[in-house]
Amino acid sequence: MNRLRVLPLGGLGEIGKNMMVVEYEDRIVVVDTGLRFPTAEMLGIDLVLPDFSYLRERAADVEAIVITHGHEDHLGALPWVLRALGGSDAPTVYGGRLTVAMARSKLDEHRLRDCDLQDLAPGETIGLGPFDLELIHMTHSIPDACAVALRTDLGTVLVTGDYKFDQTPVDGDPADVSRLAELGREGVLLLCGDSTNADRAGFSPSERVVGPRLEEVFARADGRIIVTSFASNIHRVQQVIDAAADLDRKVALVGRSMRKNVGIGRSLGHIEVPDGLLIGPQEVEDWPDHRVVVVSTGSQGEPLSALRRMAHNDHRSIKLHAGDTVVFSATPIPGNERAVSETVDRLYHIGCNVVTTADTPIHASGHGYTEELKLMLNLVKPRYVMPVHGDHKRIHLHAELAAAVGIDPERVFRADNGLPVELDASGARFGEPEESGMIFVDGVDIGDPADVALRDRRMLSADGIFIVVATISEQDGSPVADTEVIFRGVPFVEQADRLRQEIREEVERSLARSAADDLREIDLLQQELHDDLAAFVYDRLRRRPMVLPVVVEV
Repeated sequence: MNRLRVLPLGGLGEIGKNMMVVEYEDRIVVVDTGLRFPTAEMLGIDLVLPDFSYLRERAADVEAIVITHGHEDHLGALPWVLRALGGSDAPTVYGGRLTVAMARSKLDEHRLRDCDLQDLAPGETIGLGPFDLELIHMTHSIPDACAVALRTDLGTVLVTGDYKFDQTPVDGDPADVSRLAELGREGVLLLCGDSTNADRAGFSPSERVVGPRLEEVFARADGRIIVTSFASNIHRVQQVIDAAADLDRKVALVGRSMRKNVGIGRSLGHIEVPDGLLIGPQEVEDWPDHRVVVVSTGSQGEPLSALRRMAHNDHRSIKLHAGDTVVFSATPIPGNERAVSETVDRLYHIGCNVVTTADTPIHASGHGYTEELKLMLNLVKPRYVMPVHGDHKRIHLHAELAAAVGIDPERVFRADNGLPVELDASGARFGEPEESGMIFVDGVDIGDPADVALRDRRMLSADGIFIVVATISEQDGSPVADTEVIFRGVPFVEQADRLRQEIREEVERSLARSAADDLREIDLLQQELHDDLAAFVYDRLRRRPMVLPVVVEV
């Protein structure tokens, strides 16, 4: 009996790192390869990827990778995934024109220029082994967003990607509702639907309402205006450019990803910029404050983003001052609220005026609200539903929406990352869990989520480090020089000289015990020292700093 298997490797129980594996007749199509940004406790980690070890083990079975749209939480892990699947020999990557252009730019940065990327027009169908792939045009906060339909002999799996039913999109190209309805009439076996705004009632506002609100904010500002938004929100950047042009202000694009994405958008005709409107960041100081708009990355308070550096007076081109107006044309992704709040507070300290979505509607979500989720369910009429792209609360609420429109609750699968749904002619059920989780990116390296380095960073950040260097005789193991004691980051250490002396005495006692037990191996001596000193320091400080003993024989 043929079996269709749908395995989420990311995006369930969380916002970010979306990845779905669709498997039929031992062949695989991967939908999305996203990442998410680290939380505060992931010290020194730059990016978080889904654990795609399942794909690495099945690399020969992967027919293709399909990307729904160009946002980092759907596209960002692509370089690492392709490298794991063979680099230039990896499967072909498909997506809309803008999506593929963004993917190609990202792969160029990672020196993966020989990978095969192909843009696929919505409505066009191609064969991928036992699958027929079709993209369906959707509206989101970035052009060329698509739902992915994968047809098999058993039935069709529809992965919505991120979507909303915007009836007046900025580019005038609403979602292909008629094709969704046709798929519903043909029969959809499983719908994997975006759950991001399952907790927001009604319909989401159109992106088109943002432009007039931005222009109103701009008109009230006397000084410079700094607008921060997602670099990939090309429609929003277009509306900022239009408002600036209407008010005779020049526009400077700040942030590498902002400049790159606007360049890609212009080359594909998604952004139109009047001649002479753009200026370089280094030219901002040459213009009067009332003639300048800066469009910057950093709407999520990212540590290395342009706006964050401006807020900390650390940007080489833009120095903020009192009277500047900073406009947050985005809402914080769940988990980023603290970083955004800290950035806003720094801006107020400088003397800036700060305008957020709490003050005026200068942002429209790219994700549909409850009525749009119900509309999708009624259009597609799926036999089974798997809510995706959301934390457990939103997945739960999406499941309740499915029940509200008449879908049997037993046919709604509230899954987790690594828990596959298996479908065949007799029905659907959960399969055996597969390995899933996180891969950390630290600089250019990737590592296991249980990485010892991350554990050590947490310990160092909490209680600091003690380094103890003991020099002993090779003949009898007795100390032959004063023990060197160094501590860094140890909180509330008073009478440091006395503590150092006590530690030296404890080292001598520990070494004497080891000598009496005839311990001579350096590794064993260091382990004994570690255990004795850790217990001693905890007894004195009631803290557990990292203890690093070094034994040198002479």
